[in-house]
Amino acid sequence: MIEVKNLSKFYGKNKAVEDLSFEIQKGEIVGFLGPNGAGKTTTMRVLTCFHPATSGEARVAGFDVFKEAQKVKEKIGYLPETPPLYKEMRVRDYLTFVAKIKGVPFSQVKKNTDEVIEKCGLQTYADSLILKLSKGYRQRVGIAQALIHKPEILILDEPTSGLDPAQIIEVRNLIKSLTGEHTILLSTHILPEVSMTCQKVVIINRGKIVAKDSLENLSQSGGLFYSLQIEGEQTDALVSDLHNLKEVSSVDFMNKNSLKIGLKEDLKTSIKIANLVYKNGLELSELKKETLSLEEIFVKLVFGDN
Repeated sequence: MIEVKNLSKFYGKNKAVEDLSFEIQKGEIVGFLGPNGAGKTTTMRVLTCFHPATSGEARVAGFDVFKEAQKVKEKIGYLPETPPLYKEMRVRDYLTFVAKIKGVPFSQVKKNTDEVIEKCGLQTYADSLILKLSKGYRQRVGIAQALIHKPEILILDEPTSGLDPAQIIEVRNLIKSLTGEHTILLSTHILPEVSMTCQKVVIINRGKIVAKDSLENLSQSGGLFYSLQIEGEQTDALVSDLHNLKEVSSVDFMNKNSLKIGLKEDLKTSIKIANLVYKNGLELSELKKETLSLEEIFVKLVFGDN
């Protein structure tokens, strides 16, 4: 549904994005993740035909964003970071207006408006002035305007930016409810947003892609670990024995009684670790297999190991 090949955008000599390539398949929700200033919004503006790229290719729903911009706009629903709302209008009137300017057939305008009001949980506020709504509900109206013409693809730029925790959960659940109905590209720098709503992730930093994969594969690519909780103080011999296991790549103290054991491979390693604990006269409180969290992966890719 979305294909990006070697996409670059420069403002004069300043690089916004450089040589981006990624694909999003039909029905997927993909998180476009990166720190502020990484190039996420620039990429989205290219994909939604707001800005031309300097070089490269991009196709949305099979249409070229440079040569077939009108066709692309018909296929996408776009929520920019600041929703394009006319706050002096009432919710229903605004959505009716948006439906008309997006080319929804006259006979379908009311039906589409009623549907998005229900889908976005706006029934109670359908006749309220937008300026009277909380920021969370204004964000819902922004998503409703992106859905009003039943697009195949949704492009959402920081959809929970500036919301309080309760509002974030509400908007997050709304986005998750759209799974399967639309292909969604979700831009954010909020890590829980991605892990709770997305199937795949594209991580961008300083205008370049540093990772793209499913969340499961990405977490496993960071390696396997065991977290080890022990009781007892003579741990030097245990650490030495752990280093001697061929499956172990690293042993790090997290605190006095907690170790993090990195693995090269995991072939009944938990049994070997437990045996070494008891051999050294210590008690085993907890032994748990772990992978890197999305936060750890993000920090490692974007900021390095330091």
